[in-house]
Amino acid sequence: MNKLDPRACGLAFGILWAGCILLMGLAALVGSWARPFVALFSKLYVGYSASVAGILIGTVWGFLDAFIGGWVFAWLYNKLLK
Repeated sequence: MNKLDPRACGLAFGILWAGCILLMGLAALVGSWARPFVALFSKLYVGYSASVAGILIGTVWGFLDAFIGGWVFAWLYNKLLK
């Protein structure tokens, strides 16, 4: 069985989720259909809002959140693989 690299898994999760947070923030900035998403995640990611600075803050929070989640996922997977 192959083990997962926790750092690589964390980076993959982090980049993907940060991209989603970024795109939804941009969509909320331009239009109104993504504003409920931004409103929901602004409760979790302090500073996230439909503004340029808020989108950058949310993207960093999203990356950190998903990086940790991906790292824990790979670590737990490797532990259960034994």
